[in-house]
Amino acid sequence: MKTLYVSDMDGTLLDNDSKVSSESAEIISELSRRGALITVATARTPATVELLLSAVTTNCPAIVMTGAAMWDRSEKRLVNARLFCKSDAEEILGQFRDHGINPFVYTVTSPTRLDVYYRGEMNRQENAFYQERRHLELKRFHIGANPDEDALEKVILMFSIGPSEPIERMAELLRKRGGCSVSCYPDINSRGISLIEVFVEGVSKRAAVMRLAEMVGAERIVVFGDNLNDLPMMDVADTAVAVANAFPEVKEKADIVIGRNSDNSVARFIAEDYNKLTL
Repeated sequence: MKTLYVSDMDGTLLDNDSKVSSESAEIISELSRRGALITVATARTPATVELLLSAVTTNCPAIVMTGAAMWDRSEKRLVNARLFCKSDAEEILGQFRDHGINPFVYTVTSPTRLDVYYRGEMNRQENAFYQERRHLELKRFHIGANPDEDALEKVILMFSIGPSEPIERMAELLRKRGGCSVSCYPDINSRGISLIEVFVEGVSKRAAVMRLAEMVGAERIVVFGDNLNDLPMMDVADTAVAVANAFPEVKEKADIVIGRNSDNSVARFIAEDYNKLTL
């Protein structure tokens, strides 16, 4: 049975150092060379996905930015990008700023690069986020700058990270507004910190997994997750798998709970499952 394996990255495929271990990289690469359809579905952008998967061979696109686009790893380009219309981008950005939050505004300058705008003073979490990514090849930051008229027609994501209370309040306000897709979830590395991602309406890991499964002709979907933003794609999985370190809500939703992210549990599960299918 043709199976598509889709794993979240942080807290799931990545170890506690936020890396793909050499063992996991070797397992996934070997299975991919044998024909296994293995990929990731992540909130990350291509800039960090490509870096983290540099030692990993895969043979189908990565789902990036929570499903707002896919990243073709062989051609190094974004595909199926879902962009805001200019008026919605302006209105939502205004709502963020009216409530004291300055989001990172991601724009698709070309299929091979994102331009990211940030205006205002960064909090500690935003600054750490920026410092870790400022030199990445596939992403260019414009700090202290607003997106211009042209850039506002190419917005794919608005993102912020900070104390949970204002972030969660912002998420609720935007959900009530409607007309956009809002993902809000706790930071797995910092207690009391949450992240918010705002996309065009209809964007989710769920929708992207379904689209990718159709593209590759998969008859079965197996997904792996740990955080609340993984719940939507578990809804469409034939087998939903949670790692042992997942949030309680994710483990409750899962069909199977495996070992921790730090034990190469995702790669080992895929190897066992795929080998059974190909006996």
